[in-house]
Amino acid sequence: MIWDPQHECIDRERLKDLQLKRLKETLTLVYSRVSYYRELFDREGCRPDDLCSLEDIKKFPFTTKLALRDNYPYGLFAAPLKDVVRLHASSGTTGKPIVVGYTKKDLNTWSELIARIVTMAGVTAEDVAQITFGYGLFTGAFGLHYGLEKAGAAIVPSSVGNTEKQIMLMKDFGTTVLVGTPSYALHLAEAASRMGMGPGDLKLRVGLFGAEAWSENMRSELEKAWGIRATDNYGLSEVMGPGVSGECIEALGMHINEDHFLVEVIDPDTGEPMGPGEEGELVITTLTKEAFPVIRYRTRDITKLSYEPCLCGRTTARMRKVTGRSDDMLIISGVNVFPSQIESVLMEVNGISPHYQIILTKKGYLDTMEVQVEPTEKAFTGSFKDLEALEGRIKSRLQSVLSIGARVRLVEPFSIERSQGKAKRIIDNRQK
Repeated sequence: MIWDPQHECIDRERLKDLQLKRLKETLTLVYSRVSYYRELFDREGCRPDDLCSLEDIKKFPFTTKLALRDNYPYGLFAAPLKDVVRLHASSGTTGKPIVVGYTKKDLNTWSELIARIVTMAGVTAEDVAQITFGYGLFTGAFGLHYGLEKAGAAIVPSSVGNTEKQIMLMKDFGTTVLVGTPSYALHLAEAASRMGMGPGDLKLRVGLFGAEAWSENMRSELEKAWGIRATDNYGLSEVMGPGVSGECIEALGMHINEDHFLVEVIDPDTGEPMGPGEEGELVITTLTKEAFPVIRYRTRDITKLSYEPCLCGRTTARMRKVTGRSDDMLIISGVNVFPSQIESVLMEVNGISPHYQIILTKKGYLDTMEVQVEPTEKAFTGSFKDLEALEGRIKSRLQSVLSIGARVRLVEPFSIERSQGKAKRIIDNRQK
C-alpha cells in the first residue's frame, strides 16, 4: 500500500528535476531572509544562482549544530513569527535547546510525510495507534500524532510512563499500532508478561519505533514479544522531526522522502562525498521548509544509501539503520544528551571536583545514567545530610538541563581514574 504514488514511485530523472527546482527556491529563500546564510554564502564566495545542477550543492557550506545553537532562538528562521504556528526544540550542546519553527504549510507537509511513513509500515484507517512518546517540545509525539490522524488512524495519546495503565489502555481500547522508542516497547512487553498478558491477549500488529538506534536483534525481540511487525523510522528536529524516512514492509532500509529532502553521505573527516553504498555521515538539505530551512545540515549520523528499486515498488533512495555517530552525542531513551551539558552543570556546583564519570547501563530494556562525582575535601563536613543535599542539588540541576533523570553518586576523592591523555568520561555498558 502506497500513500502518494506520484512522489513515492516517481521516475528518478523527474525526481532530480523536482529537487533541483526546489533546491534553487530554498537557496534563494535563505539568502534573502536569513542573515546567517547570506553572510556565510558571501564569505564562502557562493550565491544561489551558482546552482546549475544537484551536484553543485557541494559549492555550498555545511550547517552544523553549533550554528543552530549560536542563533538561538530565532536567528535561522526564514519566516516572520506571525507566520510561525508551532515551535519545537531539541537538546543543544549547552543548556540552550535548538529551536525549530513551523508554518501552517510546514505542518501540513509534516503530516503528509508521516502519513507516507506509517502507510508503508502497514498502518491503515482501521488502526488504533497508541503513542508512548512524551508530548512536549520533543518532535516525536506530535509528528506521529498528526501524521497518523491524516492516515485515518484513531490516536491514543497516552504519552510516556504509567506502564501498567499503558497496557490496560492497549487491551481496553484495542490498540493495534504501538508508537515509541524500541527500548520502552520492550519494557512494556516485560510488564505485560508480568501482568499475565502475551501477544494473543492484545490486538497489536504494527510497531512504529524510532528516536534511538536499535539492532536487528532488538527487532526480533520486539516482534516475538508483541507478535507484531516492528518497523524503524528516522528524523531529527533540525530538519523536521520524524518523517524524513521510514521502512516499508520489506524492511530493506528506510525510504527517504526525497521530494522534500536532498541527502548526501560524506566522509565525516574530510567532508568529501561518498558513493552509493559507502558508509559515511548523513547530510540533509530541506527542500520545502518555510519557517526553518537548513542547508547541508551535518546530522552526525553514520549510515549509507541505496538507490536500487525496492520490492515494494517505491523508487526513493533508502538509508540503512544508523549505526553510530561522528560526534560525542549520547542518545538515552530517545533523548539527546551531550557530555558537555553534564560537565557544564557540574562545573557550576560548589563542593565538587572537576573529575567525573558517566556510567550508562540498561535496567531491563530501559537506559539508565549514573553520574559519579568527587566531592571536594571541604564538602566532607561530617554531616551525611550535607552530602545528601549536595547530591540533590546536582540531580535537580541535571534534570532541569537534560530533561531526563540521572542518578547521582558521590564517590571518594581521587577514586575516579585519572588519565594522562583524553579523560575517559563515559562508560557505556548498554551493549555489553
